[in-house]
Amino acid sequence: MVNYPVFIIMVGTIGLTIYLGAQKLIPTWGFPIGFVLAFGLAWLWWSFMITKWRLWAFDNVRNVHELKKRAIQEKIIWADNSIFEKTEIRTTTDKEKLISLQNKFKQDDLFQDDLTIQNETIIYYSKGGNFVEMIFMLLLVGFGIYLLVKTDSYILGSALTLLGAYQSFKEYKEATNTEPQIILNEKGIKTINTDFYSWNEIENEEVICEGSGKHTHYYLAYGHPHGAEHLQIDDYETNQRDLNKLLILYRGRSKNKTTNR
Repeated sequence: MVNYPVFIIMVGTIGLTIYLGAQKLIPTWGFPIGFVLAFGLAWLWWSFMITKWRLWAFDNVRNVHELKKRAIQEKIIWADNSIFEKTEIRTTTDKEKLISLQNKFKQDDLFQDDLTIQNETIIYYSKGGNFVEMIFMLLLVGFGIYLLVKTDSYILGSALTLLGAYQSFKEYKEATNTEPQIILNEKGIKTINTDFYSWNEIENEEVICEGSGKHTHYYLAYGHPHGAEHLQIDDYETNQRDLNKLLILYRGRSKNKTTNR
């Protein structure tokens, strides 16, 4: 409804521009215009259809708080007051419907427990993932040594050898590290960097994504009485979705236990 058409519009417009240029049906200066047009048309579609998606999604889902947080994490919508969020196109009717749907945000989400999840979850470094990365880094060391011995590429060979050796050692240390990195239960959270804090001391807990492409990284982030945690989880035995589910589940269990006392 939103992302697939955006992709088709961009690729189709750029492809058409390249084809027309190859057939000499448009001048050279038509290429940048075609690329700008591709982006503009795709953004116009997104700006219009994302509002329709909001209306449909929030109308059909009970737990709108969890839905909205997940939609932002998946980069379907932008955070409130973002400059990009302000580019959404909304008719008068759309605005009225969105205002009426705000009443759903005045209710707390319904909690559904998952009995397959244990009372406590302990997350460690991923042994398999780190050992695989270590092997790739050792191959890089081997290639660097090859360049040093068989060619005259001393600078590149030395750089690759040193980089590979450093990363191999780093991955080995993480793969053999048996210390818990994150501990979660219905009482609260403790990480390798931060002391234990109970759920009533923690706020805005979520796994966030920073960067893009090859430089994308995921972090466990939350506020606590003495500051904030911002722990990279890329090399752990978890991922963004699973850890976010655990955060929701354990906070929900804590809230239910407090309510039932």
